[in-house]
Order: sequence, then C-alpha cells, then structure tokens
Amino acid sequence: MLDRLNRAMEHIEEHLDGTVDVTVLARTAATSEYHLRRLFSALAGMPLSEYVRRRRLTVAGAEVLAGREPLLDIAVRYGYGSGEAFTRAFRAVHGVGPGEARRHGAELVSQPRLTFRLTVEGSSSMRYRIVDRPEFAVVGLNARIPLVHSGPNAAMTDFIRGIDPHTVERLDALSDEDPRGILSVCDGLDPSRAEGTAFDYWHGVITSAPAPEGTSSLPVPAGTWAVFTTSGPAPEAIQLLWRDVFTEWFPSNPYRSRPGPEILRTRLSADKSEADAELWLPVERA
Repeated sequence: MLDRLNRAMEHIEEHLDGTVDVTVLARTAATSEYHLRRLFSALAGMPLSEYVRRRRLTVAGAEVLAGREPLLDIAVRYGYGSGEAFTRAFRAVHGVGPGEARRHGAELVSQPRLTFRLTVEGSSSMRYRIVDRPEFAVVGLNARIPLVHSGPNAAMTDFIRGIDPHTVERLDALSDEDPRGILSVCDGLDPSRAEGTAFDYWHGVITSAPAPEGTSSLPVPAGTWAVFTTSGPAPEAIQLLWRDVFTEWFPSNPYRSRPGPEILRTRLSADKSEADAELWLPVERA
C-alpha cells in the first residue's frame, strides 16, 4: 500500500505544471478516489487538494525568485488563468505577492514532497469486527455543522443542548436495531475531512418504526461495516480512534472506506470525563 501511495506522490510531482487527475492517482494507488482522499488526509494532516496546491506554489515560488520568466507565464503554467488569481494564491501560501517576492528576494514557504514510510508501532491493539447488514434508517434530528478534529465541537454541543429532552426519550424508546440507543451520526462528510468543512450531523436512533412528528429519517443502504470500540477520556479517545482507524487500521487490512454515514454510540461516565464508544464505518473489500 505504501509503495502505491508513493507512486501516486511521484505522479503529482510529474504533473505539477499540468493536470493532477485524482482518478489517475486513485488508479495508481490501487484504491478508490473516495478512500484515497480520506486516507491521504489522515496520513498527511491536510487535504490532497491542499497538498497539490502547496506543492505547485512551492515550485512556482522558486521560479518566481529565479527571475527568468514573466510572472504571467509562470502563473499560466501552474494552472492560474490570470495574474490576479496567481497573486492571491501565492500570497495565501507565502505571505507575499510574487512581484514583491521577485523584487526584494523575500523568504518563501516551502511545502516538502511527501513520502510515506512504514513506522512499526502497534503497541496497542485495535478492537474491531466486520458486520454485513441490510438497509436500515436513522431517525432523529439533524443539523449542518463544521468538522472539528480536536477538542469539543461547539456547534454540535449547542445543537444537542437545544433538543427537548422529551424528544430524546421518545427516540430512545424507538431504538430496536444495533447499535442501540441514542447515536451520533455524521453524513455527507467531505472526503478531504478538512477542518471546518460542513457535514450533516444526526442525533437519533436506528429503528424500524416510522419517524415521529418533528423528526426526520435518513435511509442507509445495505452494506458492510467495520465496528471499532474504545474507552478513555472524552472527547479525546473518540477523536483519536477516528485518526487511528485511518492511519493504522486501513493500511494494515484488506478494506477501504466507502461513502456512507459514520455512526458513533457513546456512553459517558457520571462526570462525563470518560467514554465507552463504538464506531461504525462503512467499508468494502479493497
């Protein structure tokens, strides 16, 4: 897997002054485009599109400082249709415009080439199981909120606090399929999983009953799920579980992620400082 990912990184380098086709990258990495974006984001700590943009502007920056070509020629070669667009992108990465950088020899920011290497860790085992299940429905309340990688998600907390406790009790009573109880369901996640990207958050249950008045239903097609369990401080243990699944479990197992909701069942301690959690992720054989 790492060898295929590194070949995809080589493909990016060879096409920085052309089109970097994610479909071709996924074929090079022998995986799906969806999984490549998810895996890259987890491993590299940034979206694939952001890495390509930063690499392009790193190489373009060296050419700007070299001073051998007009700035517009450099802009067009690296995919910018106008000098203004190139200047905005250049300034966002380097903190200075290309013209000023050339005139004054400014210090620029460099995005190093990424190479994936194997680091043997595995000091703690991951508990998981694979489940094939028929179609089902999530019933509850939902809101569009931003993704937060570390620490509390204020938008999620505010949304949950605003739900009438009686509605939660009604929903809990409807739960009749695994995972049981009130669930946190994340749907419509951007494949890049970039900080701040929006997704649909559902607070509800899996049930065969129709959605009560004032709630909505999210139909989920039949498929295969990888189910992971963890225990530890809340919310850190849960956020680390999400990271470890993509950085450790997927590269070591013959599965890849597929589009679909991510389901989390959490049981908090009395003081809400500790959590037992079960994470359901939609997967398919690689």
